[in-house]
Amino acid sequence: MKKIVVGSTNPVKIEAVRRVAQRVWHAVHVEGIAAESGVSVQPLSDEESIAGAIQRAQQALALHKATLPANQSWAETLGVGVEGNTVDTAYGMFSTAWIAVIDPVGQIGLGSSGRFALPDSVAAAIRNGGELGPLMDQLIGGHNIKQKQGAVGIFTNGLLGRTEALEVGVICALCRFVAPEFYN
Repeated sequence: MKKIVVGSTNPVKIEAVRRVAQRVWHAVHVEGIAAESGVSVQPLSDEESIAGAIQRAQQALALHKATLPANQSWAETLGVGVEGNTVDTAYGMFSTAWIAVIDPVGQIGLGSSGRFALPDSVAAAIRNGGELGPLMDQLIGGHNIKQKQGAVGIFTNGLLGRTEALEVGVICALCRFVAPEFYN
């Protein structure tokens, strides 16, 4: 059975990975495991977010391996890291997320969710050191929006939720694993 360990306990991230994994593999088990990104709580570049996603995936895989009995194989295990970020451009600040998938031999697949523009007031608050999740809670008077519909759900008026947005990135990160003949 394929096993996927997600370097997060955020239910939205785990569910996005689970939904995609169930479309790819008939028998798959997905679980979250607390893993540190090693980057800022609010990454401000694609490079920082990619580094955080890779570290989360590597750490999840290592933590999972450490819990296995010595005789149990982990060859069918993938580590997944999901790390959101913002990026300032000449056209405004955008929000996105990067996903890293790592197999036991160290192959890395990367993908990202779509990007959407943040309102100027939110972008200004991030530039002043704010974090998108708590800023969204403050903006709409909610609690823990990043583990629910996310900023994308708020700013698309529910047309796209955070889980669905992350699914796109997970699919893209799996390219080398679902079509290996083009990557190896």
